[in-house]
Amino acid sequence: MKKILMNTITILTLLLMVNCAKDDYSFGDLIGPTNLNVNYEIVGKTTATPDGDGTGVVKFTVTADDAISYKYVFTDGTSENSPSGVFEKRFTTTGVNTYTVTVIASGKGGLTSNTTVEVKVLSTFSDDGAVQLLTGGTSKKWYFSASEVGHLGVGPNSSDATQNYYGYWYQAAAFEKAGASSSSCLYDNVLTFSNVNGQLKFNLDNGGSTFFNAAYLSTAGGSGSNDSCLSYTTTGTKSVSLSPSASVVTKNPNAATQTRGTLMTIADGGFMGYYIGQSTYEILSITENRMVVRATMGNDSGIAWYHTFTTTKPSQASAVTDYTKLVFSDEFNTDGAPDPTKWGYDLGAGGWGNSEEQTYTNASDNAVVSGGSLKITAKKVGTGYTSARLKSENKFEFTYGKVEVKAKLTTGTGTWPAIWMLGENYATNIWPACGEIDIMEFKGSQPTTIYGTLHYPGKSGGNANGNSTTIANAASEYHVYKTIWTPTSIKIYVDDQLFHSVANDSSLPFNKDFFLILNVAMGGTFGGTIDPAFSQSSMEIDYVRVYQ
Repeated sequence: MKKILMNTITILTLLLMVNCAKDDYSFGDLIGPTNLNVNYEIVGKTTATPDGDGTGVVKFTVTADDAISYKYVFTDGTSENSPSGVFEKRFTTTGVNTYTVTVIASGKGGLTSNTTVEVKVLSTFSDDGAVQLLTGGTSKKWYFSASEVGHLGVGPNSSDATQNYYGYWYQAAAFEKAGASSSSCLYDNVLTFSNVNGQLKFNLDNGGSTFFNAAYLSTAGGSGSNDSCLSYTTTGTKSVSLSPSASVVTKNPNAATQTRGTLMTIADGGFMGYYIGQSTYEILSITENRMVVRATMGNDSGIAWYHTFTTTKPSQASAVTDYTKLVFSDEFNTDGAPDPTKWGYDLGAGGWGNSEEQTYTNASDNAVVSGGSLKITAKKVGTGYTSARLKSENKFEFTYGKVEVKAKLTTGTGTWPAIWMLGENYATNIWPACGEIDIMEFKGSQPTTIYGTLHYPGKSGGNANGNSTTIANAASEYHVYKTIWTPTSIKIYVDDQLFHSVANDSSLPFNKDFFLILNVAMGGTFGGTIDPAFSQSSMEIDYVRVYQ
């Protein structure tokens, strides 16, 4: 009886196993991708240029049987998912280099197959303009711009184009890192870039003490959870190589205004003052006296740090200098024509030196105070355009001070609103000798970019001393455009964020009276081509205030 029972159990167990096996097979066979083939085309490859045209671009195509998606892994430390198997890669290391490319094909149930190919490609790159700005032609010293909000910042290294080009998560306050002796060494850094027989060189003088990110304290024998200054000497002149950037910022819709697209790699483990385990920095922007760079965290590629430098040695005493006495204002609270005791007009056509297409008038169609704001409106009239240009000339002129203008800008390709100042002696001291301070200029064709610029002898027109910054809603929301003008500097801000600074001295024409100008131009050398469908658009100004 026992034997019969055991046989019955065995038979039932086998039946269950068979049934389970049938259930598994009902989902289909799990087969890894086969016949994996990788083809690539080196852009610009010819008999004369077997390694390509110097762009470093290679177009890959991979196919496989039973594959659902593909992933490329490159020996330059990058990788890319490509569901279609088609991917274009730009290799940025200068020179002829051979890269091993691993392609992983994924099939059902996560089964994968992989193969590798070697690609030999040439990348040539130069940025002579950056070298000139970094070195001044010979040698130039740079310092952390400690008085500037955001001189040290951190944000995500992601594909989110609204967050990945500035310190979205954190921006240091002015002289924030001088608050404790353990971190004050950051502002003692002197970074020197030199042009030595055509070769870019770098030297960091940090006085023997380095500001370390907490994740790297062990590099100098430290420990803890806070950033700290540790004894760590950096010596010797190091070579710097430039290459094109392929960062997430370069893929943004507004990349042209958010990054220069140039990478600096400092040899022999060199770094730009703050130790984050990284020697490669992307130049986001650079002028003669201000530079913003971006670098991914050495041990966390999801984090990007931002450093802002200036050629003026930081002084905490000067950072608190401000102008607080209100000496001129217009709040635009009385409807009708702009206050004639405060504003006059420039009238007429003639291009205004910039091939502009508007005619300036004093008509209410073009300039009117209504609903608590001044509205300067550019309009299409027949085949031409009308607008207005208001000025405080002979009504309010001043030397040094803080100017704040709260404004909402225009829409439409070809519009060119501006908030600026001109030297009052322009009639006898012909521009650019009279000086010009552009607190805000805007192109309707670049709706997220704000320009701040100074014009003076040797730096005018297309060669002016300027910079730009990005805001998302210049035409739909009010922002405060500001400049602080002192005997030693001129600083230009948007919403209290400094984005351009120029050292002032007796050699420049910025030590005498200027007057204010508010206008909307159309087209011209800066505004560009006007949209044929344009009808009208206004710059709306909530207030103008000047403090001394």
